[in-house]
Amino acid sequence: MKKADLYIRVSTDEQADKGYSQRDQEERLRRYCENNSIVVGQVIYEDYSAKTFNRPEWLKLLDTLKKKSSKTNLLLFTKWDRFSRNAGDAYQMINILKKLKVDPQAIEQPLDLSIPENKMMLAIYLAAPEVENDRRALNTYYGMRRARKEGRLMGRAPYGYVNKITENGKKYVTQKEPEASNMKWAFNEMAKGVYSASQIMDMMNRREGKTVKVSSFLAGLRNTAYCGKIYVEQYNDEEAHYVPSIHEPLISEELFDKVQNIMNGNANLARPNVKVLSDDNLPLRGFLLCPECGHLITGSASTGHSKKYYYYHCQSPCGYRYRAEIINNKFLELLQALEMRESIKKYLRKVLKQNFEKFIDNPQHQRKKILMEIDGLNNRLKSARNKLLEDVIDNEEYLEIKTDCKDKIEKLESNLTKVKDKNKIDFPKLLDHALSNVVDLAKVFSSGDITLKRQIISSIFPEKLEFFENHYRTIRPNVLLSYIYQINNDLRAKKNRKNSELSPLSGLVPITE
Repeated sequence: MKKADLYIRVSTDEQADKGYSQRDQEERLRRYCENNSIVVGQVIYEDYSAKTFNRPEWLKLLDTLKKKSSKTNLLLFTKWDRFSRNAGDAYQMINILKKLKVDPQAIEQPLDLSIPENKMMLAIYLAAPEVENDRRALNTYYGMRRARKEGRLMGRAPYGYVNKITENGKKYVTQKEPEASNMKWAFNEMAKGVYSASQIMDMMNRREGKTVKVSSFLAGLRNTAYCGKIYVEQYNDEEAHYVPSIHEPLISEELFDKVQNIMNGNANLARPNVKVLSDDNLPLRGFLLCPECGHLITGSASTGHSKKYYYYHCQSPCGYRYRAEIINNKFLELLQALEMRESIKKYLRKVLKQNFEKFIDNPQHQRKKILMEIDGLNNRLKSARNKLLEDVIDNEEYLEIKTDCKDKIEKLESNLTKVKDKNKIDFPKLLDHALSNVVDLAKVFSSGDITLKRQIISSIFPEKLEFFENHYRTIRPNVLLSYIYQINNDLRAKKNRKNSELSPLSGLVPITE
């Protein structure tokens, strides 16, 4: 009496669309065995694609059939597309089974493979599902390509965005807070060239309290969707190109391009130092360029008899090396040489105070605007409820709309409370404190931690510095700060000087009134 193993395979879409349930297949196979006096051996259930034979349960079955103790004569399945949807792989597997003296057979498409002509029918049975798979994949590809050309972001939304669905069932992508603000912050920090991508990612994770993986973060910094561009790949004679997105961009194209230049190691934008900067003795590491060869300077410590000695040095063969204590002190002198003009200080105080008073003088206007937004969300929720009762949308869509509206309403109600509290802010006191810090940068720099020091350096000097012959040179300062600060009078007095005559700052002369 023959013994058969039953192979039952479904995939999710087939089970839903065509009724290829495991229970139905098993019932038909067992009935066939009963009618033909065949003993049923193993019953294998597979929920995997038939594009290849790299399927978990199939591999286990094949190992069992290779054992000498196996008494299986037949491998039964309902149709040949349950066995395989790849003609080439199917022929190879049939030969393997025949060597094991196991005859594969589809009970609803029976073929005697010992008859040569039946091999033509087998080719048709195997090719038809393969063609169906290829056509389905091609239609899907065409649909996704058309959507991308229309500016739609396909698949799962990247960090900072979330997938949504409208009341009419149309899918779209929108910004999600606080993730969107975190990603904007990350791009802006990366554009400064102060920290490496891994350092910025760590700081962003601490801001959010969650963990973003390195691979996802680096891919995000390269994702053009953040600046409102969707990539359409090359296909046939159509060249690869970008199209404007229909979703709102997080950042500008200029900011995105600047970040790409930094990450690519553009010659004009020195790449940030990848080491974690935790040593307060080397705050300028990563900001200095070698005056000999132009490479980025690093820093390290040398151990002496009684203490460590810190140096900034170049890693190229030029051998540039300078005591960190001297460079740090000269930079502190540079900050001490910067002072805010009294006229600028008064003007800043006046403008900032006027803007703040203008903002809080009419809190009722802002309150009215928030209340109008809350009413709009309540009307949207009411409309969705009516559509649910009329069977225009299902319960799942209604719950998603309801959750979205409730979250937005809660945030707006929280903003109402903040509007009431704004009159309690002692703005003049806060303004005086802020201006005192801005005026005395040297003091703030000396007392600050390593993070604050590097923020001050990067905000004043957007390009790298050179330290040569006991002074800094070839520096382009922040344009805005050049209008706010001035060099001390004793430096400004020398109008016909050479660059090398200035100390501590060579070649930096802000515009004077």
